[in-house]
Amino acid sequence: MTLVLVIGIIASVFVGFNIGGSSTGIAWGPAVEAGLVRKTTAAGAMIFFVFLGGWTIGRNVIDTLSNGIITSSISIESGSALLLCIGLGILLANVIGVPVATSMTTVGSIAGLGLATGTIRWAVVGEIVVWWLVTPVISFWAGAVIGRYLYPSLDRRVRVTTSRGALLRIDRDGILPTLALGPNTTAQELLGTALVLVSACYMAFVAGASNVPNVVAPVVSDGVVGGDAAIGIGTIAIGLGGFTIARRTMESVGSDLTEMSLLSAVLVMLTAATITGILSFIGIPISLVMATVMTIVGLGWGRASRLVVEYGELRGNQTNATESVKTGVVAEKATENHPPTIARNEQAATSATELFDPGSVAKFTSVWILGPCVSAGLSYAFFAVLPIGG
Repeated sequence: MTLVLVIGIIASVFVGFNIGGSSTGIAWGPAVEAGLVRKTTAAGAMIFFVFLGGWTIGRNVIDTLSNGIITSSISIESGSALLLCIGLGILLANVIGVPVATSMTTVGSIAGLGLATGTIRWAVVGEIVVWWLVTPVISFWAGAVIGRYLYPSLDRRVRVTTSRGALLRIDRDGILPTLALGPNTTAQELLGTALVLVSACYMAFVAGASNVPNVVAPVVSDGVVGGDAAIGIGTIAIGLGGFTIARRTMESVGSDLTEMSLLSAVLVMLTAATITGILSFIGIPISLVMATVMTIVGLGWGRASRLVVEYGELRGNQTNATESVKTGVVAEKATENHPPTIARNEQAATSATELFDPGSVAKFTSVWILGPCVSAGLSYAFFAVLPIGG
C-alpha cells in the first residue's frame, strides 16, 4: 500500500506539473508579455491564488469527481492508474500543441472506470455533459456581445501603456509617506495596469478551483490521502510547472493574446474566469481552456461583425453622396473625403476575417468532443482488462 500511495502522489505531481505549465501561461502570459511582472513573480503569485482557489471553491469539484460520478469510492490503485493516463494525455496534447480540456479528460477517465465496474452514475454524468454543451455557447455569446457593443467604447477609455520610469513612487513630503504616480505615469496607465494584474490573479484563482481537483480527486476518494494535504500537493505540483515549463508558455500565450490587444486579453480572462468560477462553485468539472477559447472566438466574431456592418453602412453613405453630387446637392469636396474613409474601412473589413476563423472553431470543438470520449474508452479498456478495483 505504501508503494501504491507513493505512485499515486507521483502521478498527481505529474498531472499538476503539466497543468501548471499551461494554466500559468494562460493566466499570466499577457501581464508578462506587457512587461508588468517578471516570470518568477508571476509563478509565485500563481501558487498563492491556485491554492486559494483549490482550498475554497475547488472542494466542490473534488467532491463531484471523487464521489459523484461513480457509486463506489476510487481506490488508491485505480486513482493512480487514472492519473497516469490523464498525465500522459495532457503531455501528449502539449507536445502536439492541442489545447486539451483537462477537466473533460478527467471526467471521461473516471466515467470509463465506472463503465468497466458497473458503478457509473448516469444522471450525474448527464448533468455534467449538459453543462459542457451549454458553456461554449454562453462563452461565445458573452464574448460576442462584448466585442460588438462594448469593446469600441472600452478601447477608447482603457489603454495599457508602459511609460518610462516607475509606475508608482513613495511621496515623503507629508507627515506619513504616501504612494503617488510615477514621473511619467498617467491615471489611465495605472488603471489599465491594475486591471491586467487583477485579471491575472482572478484567472489564477479560478484555475486553482477548476484544476486542483483534476490533480487530487482520484487519490482522495477512499480517504487514504486527506483532502487538505492533497490540495497542498496539487498546488505545489502546479507551482512547479509554473516555475519551469510555464516560462515558455507565458511568452507564447502572452504574444498570441496580446496580438489582439491587451484589452481583449483582459476581457477574455475576466469573462472566461467568471463563467468557469460559477460552474466550479456549484461543483461542475469544467474546462477553463474551453471557456477561454470560446470567449476569444466570440469576441473576435463580435468585433468582426461590427466592422462589416460599419463598412456596409459607409458604403451606403458613399452611394448616397455620389447620387447627390450628380444632382448638384453636395459639393465636390464631400466626394473627395469619402474615398479615403472607405479605403480604410475596406481594410478593416478585410481584417475582420482574421478576427473570426471558423476552421479554428471546428478544430477546438472536435478536440473537446473526442477528448473525453477517447479518455473514457481507454479507461474502460484498461480497467476491463485489469480489474484493479473501483
